[in-house]
Amino acid sequence: MEQTYNVKQILDRFYGVFDFNERLYKDPIEFPHRYKTQHDIEIAGFIAAALAYGKVGNFKTIIDAILAKMGNTPADFLYEFNPEKQAKTFQGIRYRFNTNDDIVALLYILHIILSKYDSVENLFKSFNATTVYDTLISFTNYILSMDMSAVYGHQYTELPSGLKQFFPSPSKGSPCKRLNMFLRWMVRKKDIDFGLWQLFLPSDLIIPLDVHIARISKCLGLTKRKTNEWRTASEITESLKEFDPSDPLKYDFALCHYGISGNCKATRDERLCSSCILYLNK
Repeated sequence: MEQTYNVKQILDRFYGVFDFNERLYKDPIEFPHRYKTQHDIEIAGFIAAALAYGKVGNFKTIIDAILAKMGNTPADFLYEFNPEKQAKTFQGIRYRFNTNDDIVALLYILHIILSKYDSVENLFKSFNATTVYDTLISFTNYILSMDMSAVYGHQYTELPSGLKQFFPSPSKGSPCKRLNMFLRWMVRKKDIDFGLWQLFLPSDLIIPLDVHIARISKCLGLTKRKTNEWRTASEITESLKEFDPSDPLKYDFALCHYGISGNCKATRDERLCSSCILYLNK
């Protein structure tokens, strides 16, 4: 109990003094913050979250290039999107596992969602699922069943791995870091998150698990699991609920950026850890 109380004290103090605005422009959430309407925030946010892997400077360059070609209102652009006519607009844009066609397919998928449901939120609502886990399974199954011949040609037999990489499923154990991050942006209404969706409560969310959150969570005793999978993300989230049952993900952004900034040295060394703001034995 004393250990738990110490961790809560440390996390609450860390959260209380963290400068969210200073780190805003070093995070993919910078992109949806450029827009004013819910539709544009949602679309820019989904694109940014989908590509948010690897080095921040690298994926931000790609996201910036995509959104720049969509004009002032990315949602309006995608309502009218035709991959056969507009693929050339995005020619040459690719990123790591995602080919140029995969980028175009992502935009085409968002066009289909907007055409049928008017928003990504409405699509999520249509699944009538009660948990994030079940909702994400339904979402990824729906997306991966779409006909993408308009992008890949009628001869394709299965979706390329670069497109499927945008849509991991918790049913296969994936922590779904980017999808959970997008949900945090849309559901929480504190700090730098938007709170546009009423689909879930903040307490329903699952932490976006990446290497930084995993490493710091192990140091703080929030999980004993060694692999970065859905069960690990769930375990960390349940641990954080002990400190704030209604809003466990309030610590996510600050902890993640503490790792990204290099303040967490990525190794357990008493000489290094003893000077860390998150050190438990202070």
